[in-house]
Amino acid sequence: MNNVEILAPITGQLIALSSVKDNVFSREVMGKGFAIIPTGQEIVAPVDGEVIALQGHAFGIKQANGLEVLTHVGLETVTLNGKPYSWSIKVGEMVHAGDVIGHVDLAQIAAANLDATTMVVMTNTDDVVEHVNILSQSTVNMGQSVAKVTLKKVQLTEAASPTGSQYEKLAADIIAGVGGKQNVVKVIHCITRLRFYLKNHELADDQGISQLNGVAGVNYAESLGQYQVVIGPAVTDVYDEVISQLGDGVADDSAKSNNNTDSASKNPIIRGFQAIIGTITGSMMPIIGLLAAGGMLNGFLSLFSNKASFPAIYFIDPASSTFTILQSMAMAPFYFLPILVGFSAAQQLKSDPFVVAAIGAFLVKPEFIGITNPHVVDGKLAEPAKAVGSLFGVSLNATFFGLPINIPSYAYSIFPIIFAAWLARPVGNWLKKHLPLVLRSIFQPLLTLLLVGAVVLVFVGPAITLLSQGISTIINWLLHLNYPLSGLIIGGLYQALVIFGLHWMVVPLIANEIAQTGHSTLNAIVNFTMIAQGAGALAVWAKTKIPSLKGLAGAGFLSAMAGITEPAMYGINLKYGRVFWMANIGGAVGGLIAGLFNLNMYGFTGSLIGFPSFAVPKGQAGSANNMLIFWVAAIATIAVAFLMVYFFGFKDTDTQQIKTVEKKNAFKDAVKK
Repeated sequence: MNNVEILAPITGQLIALSSVKDNVFSREVMGKGFAIIPTGQEIVAPVDGEVIALQGHAFGIKQANGLEVLTHVGLETVTLNGKPYSWSIKVGEMVHAGDVIGHVDLAQIAAANLDATTMVVMTNTDDVVEHVNILSQSTVNMGQSVAKVTLKKVQLTEAASPTGSQYEKLAADIIAGVGGKQNVVKVIHCITRLRFYLKNHELADDQGISQLNGVAGVNYAESLGQYQVVIGPAVTDVYDEVISQLGDGVADDSAKSNNNTDSASKNPIIRGFQAIIGTITGSMMPIIGLLAAGGMLNGFLSLFSNKASFPAIYFIDPASSTFTILQSMAMAPFYFLPILVGFSAAQQLKSDPFVVAAIGAFLVKPEFIGITNPHVVDGKLAEPAKAVGSLFGVSLNATFFGLPINIPSYAYSIFPIIFAAWLARPVGNWLKKHLPLVLRSIFQPLLTLLLVGAVVLVFVGPAITLLSQGISTIINWLLHLNYPLSGLIIGGLYQALVIFGLHWMVVPLIANEIAQTGHSTLNAIVNFTMIAQGAGALAVWAKTKIPSLKGLAGAGFLSAMAGITEPAMYGINLKYGRVFWMANIGGAVGGLIAGLFNLNMYGFTGSLIGFPSFAVPKGQAGSANNMLIFWVAAIATIAVAFLMVYFFGFKDTDTQQIKTVEKKNAFKDAVKK
């Protein structure tokens, strides 16, 4: 395709790029394009393609044909640390032209006395663009065609730009050009420029830096006291190399806040935890919609196949192949979560996504899972107590090259594979550096798969098992000590275990309760933690004015009420941390009510859709008001979680605090610190 149509990303007055009050853009240093003085606040994608850059005030999209389009909303708005902006996209995501992908608060920009002019430029104009035709209308609406670009028939390759180890030399040349290390006070970056604060900007060699391969130009912003070196899309890589050579002392705190959350704690433990949670939610975001769809499908299936509770809408026999097929469709994304999350996490953490996905596939491969299955002797389960535990993947002695190991269940888990994605990057990079080129294509993925898979198997799995067993012991002790107290504590903290996959040790306790007594008090408590997380997402849905977030929160709520909390948890609640903890207060209240009135649960299916599990079966001991108690506790859980989140847990400005965490390798930074 030699012709590309570029849309207006925002509503406003169309102006020539030469009229922009910034030398880098007006002189087309970054490339050809156009500008808009915005009057609207919604932002759409100007072209189809992959999001290759996202930082507060700007984003870049690369098309399959090689064209790179940068949208820069505002001049020097980088100083606002992303506060006027909210985005519903992340790096690596595919977008379609005209999709609503963000929002800007023009009042905040005006209040800061900054210019909101929005530039759209083709950053690789010289390489791929033959001709640009800008339409003549003075006023444009977002999504309206503004420019038609004719691409060169024979496009140049990207080999001319510095890549890989060449950034080391480019960074060194830039440092020398700005007057050397001794002249640099600090350095930050935006989406296109290195921004140096120099002791004496007159020592900088403008002409020498401008002629460097990989530098698009220079600009001295006197009002900001910044010497700006224009790099383009590779600015993050060059910045990392500059900091590597100059040392962390010149990395300004404001720049660091762009790569983490604005509210990051000074406590290294808390900061590390925030970084890990940011990586988890960032890895989950691309598949949240899929999980929500699976959760709702499973919920509808439960309704349509429950003849006893919903005879009017019953039409799917649970014993039929139709039921099995639909349930497999619904639950496949959850069962194979390590594969999906592995691919997504690897993209975020810059490791090989296919190798990490293969590690995830290994962790859920039937033969591997079969190791954790209970032994059968003469047609009977050997050691029933251990068999129940192994049935749920608690632990089972196995050997790996003669080394005894415990193997937990990795299906439905995410933390082990995110760890694998983090470890695969340094392992893969080391192998890439040391393997001969002729062997690299085969042995780099082979050895990465073997080494990272073995580390997860030998160290991560047993560590999770050990933690889970300790937590299981504490929970069991609490249950036997006092039901109301255990309801309060477990109801408030249980979902924190789910984040790291430590809740699987609780499942055998529930199974054992039901096997021995026909009901489970523990499952009743867990049930309200699920409802609480759904109510938290509902509060976000009710409060937010961001359309994309409202849609995600609504889907998360419905899925949670159908018994699947992952979309609400990872898509909304954990991402905006206070939502998660405020919702947990509702879970604690539900658990407390369950304990005070001795609520029992007679099945596994939980959340609101699992209410039939609270009906006392014939012949079973239980209160005649058991179902009534469930509904009272459920309503209280929803009300408390909703109100806590609505008033104390979320506001739309919270979306600004997590955008760039999804872009940067936060997990790696946490480990380093």
